[in-house]
Amino acid sequence: MSAVLMLVMGLSGMALGYFIYSKFIAEKIFRLSDDFQTPAHEFEDGVDFVPTNRYVLWGHHFTSVAGAAPIVGPAIAVIWGWVPAFLWVVLGTIFFAGIHDSGAIWASVRNRGRSVGALTGDVVGKRARSIFMIVIFLLLLMVNAVFAVVIAGLMMKFPSAVVPVWGAIAVALVIGQLIRRRIIGLGLVSVIGVVALYGLIFIGPSVPIQMPDQVAGLSGNAVWILLLFGYAAIASLLPVWMLLQPRDYINGLQLFIGLLILYGAVVFLNPSIVAPGFNSNVPEGTPSLFPLLFVTIACGAISGFHGLVSSGTTSKQLNKETDARFVGYFGSVGEGMLALGAIVAATAGFASLADWQAMYSSFGQGGVNAFVEGGAYIIHNGLGLNETTAATLLTVMAALFAGTTMDTGLRLQRYIFQEWGEIYQQSWMKSPAMATVLAVATCLVLAFGAGADGSGGLLIWPLFGTTNQLLAGLTLLVVSVMLIRRRRPVWFTLVPLVFLLIVTVLALLAQLRSFYEAGDYFLLGLDIVVLIASVLVALECTVAMKRLREEMRSGKGFEEDSL
Repeated sequence: MSAVLMLVMGLSGMALGYFIYSKFIAEKIFRLSDDFQTPAHEFEDGVDFVPTNRYVLWGHHFTSVAGAAPIVGPAIAVIWGWVPAFLWVVLGTIFFAGIHDSGAIWASVRNRGRSVGALTGDVVGKRARSIFMIVIFLLLLMVNAVFAVVIAGLMMKFPSAVVPVWGAIAVALVIGQLIRRRIIGLGLVSVIGVVALYGLIFIGPSVPIQMPDQVAGLSGNAVWILLLFGYAAIASLLPVWMLLQPRDYINGLQLFIGLLILYGAVVFLNPSIVAPGFNSNVPEGTPSLFPLLFVTIACGAISGFHGLVSSGTTSKQLNKETDARFVGYFGSVGEGMLALGAIVAATAGFASLADWQAMYSSFGQGGVNAFVEGGAYIIHNGLGLNETTAATLLTVMAALFAGTTMDTGLRLQRYIFQEWGEIYQQSWMKSPAMATVLAVATCLVLAFGAGADGSGGLLIWPLFGTTNQLLAGLTLLVVSVMLIRRRRPVWFTLVPLVFLLIVTVLALLAQLRSFYEAGDYFLLGLDIVVLIASVLVALECTVAMKRLREEMRSGKGFEEDSL
């Protein structure tokens, strides 16, 4: 099959989802209104609550949610064949991710910009909030620790990416000042930022920076991880307009252009998909497609991490409530487009089926390497770009996606500690500096607890998919309860919620068996914890829905815009 045909079908489906389905959801279900005062205006403080241009905010949201996961997940899942991965990414983006992200923004905006974790206690119950906060903490721990490993690994393997990855921070600081002080218009700022970033990408191969294998007794990989967490700690404390917003906005534009380059190369080359549509000859040890496909591809179809970003940072910067459709739903479409690009690169970026099979010799193979190598092959042969430069372009894309997610992730983890301080009346935890120290410390304990190379975060990464989808289910539960209390149609969130809970529990049971057979009792124990949390979430869903039905029968319920 032609890769161009796959692109056309996928992009057409997502376009219809945005222009038709998201419009229906925004107007008839969430009933977004420009008359509603958003928390960004009500609590404006110049640090976290900042009314923001919707295009700039879209850049923040898109690049924060689109980390390395929408590249890694799809590029691993194609081992079952490209058809299942393609269908889940496209349909998941349209009917799951878009309504999940925009719904989380709406729920938070209607509740003073509170995170979905804190909001759970009021909307569902304190027990659900306790479960939610634990799951959120675990997920952020995974994301921050693992993405630091991913970025460090990319910079060790591709020294040409070091200059553009770190140079992007300097560009963002300048862009932040230009936007904040309105020295020049947003259009010209965008052009300057994108040109600067692409200039760094082309300079990178000429000045590669290779970290020594050993520095002060630490591996080069470990040094990069420490530097990344040092940067992320500082970034999490700065006002969002100074670094987070401009970095995400310019990166979003650059990354979108990178996707267009990849898509353009596909159109010019028109490569054939060498991977099978359904792979009946999977390597030994590969788990069954159902239910593992739906947790292997989380980001790119639906992801609980998106709910944290939507309610943690995005909702605090929303200028108008109606912007939630563009920022949330179209942000999900952007991530779906990235996942679609990863599928194309990982299935059509090889000269033959044998080359593809060599890359996918066992489950878990592929990932970023398949995306970079397959994408570079397509760009080189389709556009004639030097293969090293093409590989640098895609490596920087992956690293910047992971970096912007890590920036936001550490800020969110800081919020979690501050919210715990509020819930349990611990004033010392409410301090942004102390909460940041706790966030970084827990990540470093995980990263370096299993070895001096800092890759300890990879130990619990196998549980990312299931934990992430459990969190997405919890977010949809909050949104569903709010809709029911407003007497609005709830099937659009309830169906994805039930589906996610089913596949998450089944996936956890499947992983439970594999961890036991492998003798991995650490992951076995964590799997049991997440499994218990899944069951408790299902019970909380049942109790919450039953309570709501009783309230509706008694004529109680809540006013249109109350909790």
